Amino acid sequence: MTHAPAGAVVPDATGDRTVVGANLSLPLFRSLSGVLAGHPYLKVVVDRAEKTWHLLDTRVHPFHVDYIATRVLGMTLDELDADLDAFNASVYMDPGRRFLLGVVSLHTEEEADGSERPFLVLETTEADTMPGPLLEEFYHYVRGRVDGRLPLLLKPANHGQEHELAAIGEARVPRVLSHELFGNRTRTCLNPGEAEGRLRYFRTTAEYESAAGELGWSDIVAMPRLPDDVPRTAGLVNTVPTTPLSHTNVLAAGWGIPNAIVRDLDALVRQDGLDGAWVRYRVREDAVTLERLPHAPALERPAWHQQRIRIETPLLEEAPILELHRLRCADRDSYGTKAANLGELHHVLDSRTADLTAFYARPRPPRPDLLGHLAARLGESGASPRRLRAAAAERVARTVRAPRGVALPFRLHHLFLTSSPALQQGIGKLKMALELDALDVIDPLSLHLQHLTCSTPMPEEVTRAITASVAALMADGRRLVVRSSSNAEDLPGFSAAGIYDSVTTVRGTDQLMDAVRQVWASLLSPRSVRLRHQVGIPLDDTYMGVIVQEYVPAGLGGVLVTCDPTRPEDFRNVYLNCTPGSPEQVVDGTVLPQQYLYNTVEGGGRTVGIGSSGQDLPAATRASLAELALVGRLLQSHFSEDDPDGALDIEWLMTAEGAFHLVQVRPYAR
Repeated sequence: MTHAPAGAVVPDATGDRTVVGANLSLPLFRSLSGVLAGHPYLKVVVDRAEKTWHLLDTRVHPFHVDYIATRVLGMTLDELDADLDAFNASVYMDPGRRFLLGVVSLHTEEEADGSERPFLVLETTEADTMPGPLLEEFYHYVRGRVDGRLPLLLKPANHGQEHELAAIGEARVPRVLSHELFGNRTRTCLNPGEAEGRLRYFRTTAEYESAAGELGWSDIVAMPRLPDDVPRTAGLVNTVPTTPLSHTNVLAAGWGIPNAIVRDLDALVRQDGLDGAWVRYRVREDAVTLERLPHAPALERPAWHQQRIRIETPLLEEAPILELHRLRCADRDSYGTKAANLGELHHVLDSRTADLTAFYARPRPPRPDLLGHLAARLGESGASPRRLRAAAAERVARTVRAPRGVALPFRLHHLFLTSSPALQQGIGKLKMALELDALDVIDPLSLHLQHLTCSTPMPEEVTRAITASVAALMADGRRLVVRSSSNAEDLPGFSAAGIYDSVTTVRGTDQLMDAVRQVWASLLSPRSVRLRHQVGIPLDDTYMGVIVQEYVPAGLGGVLVTCDPTRPEDFRNVYLNCTPGSPEQVVDGTVLPQQYLYNTVEGGGRTVGIGSSGQDLPAATRASLAELALVGRLLQSHFSEDDPDGALDIEWLMTAEGAFHLVQVRPYAR
């Protein structure tokens, strides 16, 4: 490493260009920095005991703690790994810590004359609990050693730091929030990947609809808001902001295709003539690129053309209508995965016997497990594994509720279909068209069957069974929600997110019967038929169960997934989206939700985006969402028992009283 003062940086014998004690100029920054999320960045360490700072060579020192331990304190990596969590606590959480760790990143903003002005942003790591006075000290130390011509802003790394800075005036510590800095990012990764294909750019929905029938597996579809019925293609491009939890991005993740927000696509298309051209599309966390190819590549048909998804044979015998709390996961063959998972959720909450610690018990080298972190999150430091299991079950049962409701088995759908010769005849024609790959008639036949399903009278015995089972839920004209629960969704390699219907405004018997028929009919929509056919799911084996739930009025609703969708290797964070009202608005793309990341290992959360609302949620609500994120992580241990790292997708509601209701639990396709 090089010691101050620094002119031209000369690497030491190991090739390390780290500088100690020098003032930071823009040329020095550029010589040492790496790139993260598209921005140059530099790791810095302030040594309060020695009254100096270290500007780390990013290529040599990817981790602050490794550098401090080995280069400053003289430890070996084995010694560090043996007590890593305690060492991390000493540098990230100890109020009297010797070292202040941070990152300085370089950004630009456009001036009135169109020129760009560079500025620097200082932040700590996301788990750092640095209090206000220490944040101020850190900022002023760095400010005093950075080229005075470069503006420097402090970015709080988490909600706790935002709270600490609230008592410190912006004149003393100029700052920028994460969503302010990145909310207008030109290009954003949604689902990482790479593809070669023909770019098809549609500026309006009408343009897309007129060409949708021509789209194929080698196309890359770009438009402001991709419709939920977009066919399976080589890649997707959004030209306006959306969320990684939208139905279209969940499909992209399940299909394994790249998807990103590219807000400057108009300029790229004009500059490089990309519309209709063959391109190489790369989506990474730190960069999104579209590169025109000189000629059409020799593409092979994608592997999914030979994909065959295995589906269990549905059980159609005398399965009764059951209240949700009586179902377990094993009942999916008669009621569908969604209904079975809600029944399992009831069991977890009521019995409090499930082991919800498996995710934290998994080895995370060099750590043997994360149980100490879980104990800290539960306020049970030093607790035995048995006590931790009990505390986890208690926390989940205290935080969330499962909706009351009933599950209609596949048997009722089968009785309905066999009651109508017209439906049987239409299904026979559709099966023949699918066997012959007669793509030109599949959509018309499917639409005809959908309309026929919705207009066919319900058999009397089916009507009596349904009305008797929901009498208590319908008392006093209460509102109901009717949801799909098929056996052809939430399968390995086939999520089917958003392709089946739910009806959320049901009152009375007539509306209930119409809603049940609508949900059944969605199994025959052209899109669902095509998607299942592409992966070899036979029409004969496909049935729809139905969930009838009580309606829960909610001030806030949303979706969380127990991972960071754009960083699959990140085992710490839970990603949560929400909007006022129902979760459907998060996934259908009608509004841009508020977006948060919550660290369920070291603790803390941060705001990723404030969405269409234009403002962040109150601190108390964000703290409640942190509890919900932890509950999601704990439930992952149970519902992903075969793979504790298998992420969950959870839809939730928050009532005016602050109670959380989980209305759907399913595997998250990524």
